[in-house]
Amino acid sequence: MFASGGCRRAAAKVASSENTFIMNPSTPAVRRFHSVTGLKPEKADYYFELHANTWPGVLKQIHEANMRNFSIAVKEIEGKLYLFSYFEYVGSDFEADMRKIAQDPETQRWWKETDPCQAPLPDAAGGNSIWSSAREVFYTAG
Repeated sequence: MFASGGCRRAAAKVASSENTFIMNPSTPAVRRFHSVTGLKPEKADYYFELHANTWPGVLKQIHEANMRNFSIAVKEIEGKLYLFSYFEYVGSDFEADMRKIAQDPETQRWWKETDPCQAPLPDAAGGNSIWSSAREVFYTAG
């Protein structure tokens, strides 16, 4: 998700959707983030191609920003395409890590490719974002 544009605005957009869980008392808290955006049908193939060959520098930034188990899924609903993202954050300063990604030149170039493919939902578009927060309603470990 955030490889495709959400990181730079992540702190503001996902604050209400995060879930923090202590997986093991000896490890830092894991915060989980979910979000959704639209996908323009005429740009879908290009978006899929980009993500099938995600640039190494973008993947490096995601890892260095303490994002783990990051995935984006696509679903057609009533003739419209939607992207659903999920990742776990294992760092200690989310806002700083998201700023670091946003300042990375290769990630900025990546977003110039992916952003035109996406169709933000009204709440995100009104907040100058691409991805809308989604609230987790169920989780079980194990």
